[in-house]
Amino acid sequence: MLKFKVTRMTCGHCVRAVTNAVQSVAPQAQVDINLETGVVGIAGAANVDAVVAAITEEGYTVERLAA
Repeated sequence: MLKFKVTRMTCGHCVRAVTNAVQSVAPQAQVDINLETGVVGIAGAANVDAVVAAITEEGYTVERLAA
């Protein structure tokens, strides 16, 4: 599972935006978001660079966390 710290997520809309961004580059990925901690977990095949780019494009700051 890939894990990222995503900052500036504050609401359900943010969760949907990040989920949609991830699934736009990894359609089969399962996305688990903890809004309180800002941790996004992604299960399934996903290209790290593509995921980071997609989330960043939505206006969020992304940092990959150690697995």
